[in-house]
Amino acid sequence: MHATPFLRPATLLPLLCLAGCASTQPIAYTGLQSAPQLRPNLDDDTGRIPYRVASHRDWSQYTKVILDPIVIYSGPDHQFEDVPEAQRRQLAGDMRRQFTARLATRFQIVAQPAPATLRLRVTLTGARLTTRGLSTFTRFDIGGGPYNLVQGIRGKEGTFTGSVSYAVEIFDAVSNQLLDAFVTKQYPNALNIGATFGTLDAAQAGIEKGAQELTAQFQ
Repeated sequence: MHATPFLRPATLLPLLCLAGCASTQPIAYTGLQSAPQLRPNLDDDTGRIPYRVASHRDWSQYTKVILDPIVIYSGPDHQFEDVPEAQRRQLAGDMRRQFTARLATRFQIVAQPAPATLRLRVTLTGARLTTRGLSTFTRFDIGGGPYNLVQGIRGKEGTFTGSVSYAVEIFDAVSNQLLDAFVTKQYPNALNIGATFGTLDAAQAGIEKGAQELTAQFQ
């Protein structure tokens, strides 16, 4: 009868600390073809791309791209945090659509190897669901609001927010030479309220953001 629907700041603070500590960082997944070549990315201070194959390529010579089917990683070091198989497939479908749409603004999408063609392999390696209700609430609460404001300014994860982790491997389509590869974790800005309502909203926002960033790499 007298239960309150809100968490007191003193109760919420430990939860915020736990939410931050529980954040999982992507790794150099052992099942990737590029795994032996991945190294800590010293050029990344955001934590979003912790491992990369050092590469400074002239992408202007490439005008076409093959996007391989999205792979759902099944290695023992995957990072799907209680994400059901059906939702993994849904995220893979979202990745296919977003990456195809974004890459099409820079390349001609093709199906067969040819000169001046890249081949991209995107592997979905992990995901985390948003905690519905609590994620939204902590954007406005007296304890969670300031925390998320700071996280948003720093480009870090918000509280109880989902994310997506994946690997990108880029090859010359003719020679099959590995040109670049990286693992990344993507999530929306901590102040993006719209990405806190559904369990997959944040992961999907991360996919969209990642597709934009990948395409920008080739400009």
